[in-house]
Amino acid sequence: MQIGSGHVFVNGIRLYVHRFEPVSGRKSDLTVVLLHGFLDSGATWDLVAEPLARAGHDVIAPDLRGFGESDPVTGGGYYHFPDYVNDLAVLIDIIAPRRLALVGHSMGGTVAALYAGTMPQRVDRLALLEGLGPPASEPSVAVDRMRTWLDDMRALDRTPRPVSSFEEALERLARRHPQVPRDVLSSRARLLTRTDSGRLSWAYDPMHRTTSPTPFNLEAFKCFLRRVAAPTLYVSGGLTGLRLADEAERLACVRSAVHVDLADAGHMMHWTAPAALAERLIGFFGGAAGAPAV
Repeated sequence: MQIGSGHVFVNGIRLYVHRFEPVSGRKSDLTVVLLHGFLDSGATWDLVAEPLARAGHDVIAPDLRGFGESDPVTGGGYYHFPDYVNDLAVLIDIIAPRRLALVGHSMGGTVAALYAGTMPQRVDRLALLEGLGPPASEPSVAVDRMRTWLDDMRALDRTPRPVSSFEEALERLARRHPQVPRDVLSSRARLLTRTDSGRLSWAYDPMHRTTSPTPFNLEAFKCFLRRVAAPTLYVSGGLTGLRLADEAERLACVRSAVHVDLADAGHMMHWTAPAALAERLIGFFGGAAGAPAV
């Protein structure tokens, strides 16, 4: 099934899907699904998605639930990793790709790894961009996290977070991502905000800012990594990236993984070094049935 850019009903909510169709004469049979990170959106993959589409791949970048133009959860729902994985699973069933490559950045990498470990027969290529899960949590923090979550949820105001002006949005992004060029941040700020009834706000559900009640179970996550069957590319962003102390130990759980470091790209590598990242991904994906060539 082919879908264009727009909303797709998944698990009772509408996910917005950004689609970049192949533009080359020789189209591959590979569908590339790009999964964004926390407080990001599928729209900001454009600098990477366009070169992938020019290389002949069908590229799809969804806004995960509660981000961008996708619906927030309702009816007492929340944003747990299994929710994102289930949304991805249904979306993949809708797309029904001949061959599938998953690319996940940060939080999106964790989602991609969980899916690839659960459904290894569905994934032909996996690329994780500093997306090997969050830092480990000790079980002893579970009670405090639950209490904090309850307090956060009682105090939660889900009115979209207002921004007084586009310049303020740009300054906030600049403080959060100081190494990203100003012109790039300006284009990202336009993609990460929305205007409703004349009010500018961030394009995410404020519930994302609450403390998740469930500690991250590293040992369970490693079991998913060990089940990944697809050739895997792990991309880090150099000394200014988000590097976990046990990164090598986690990556060693993946049976067929190659590690590439984009020096000075930082954590937001799809913003700071999109051409270099796209080149690495295109080489990794190979031809229509070719082996990866990193």
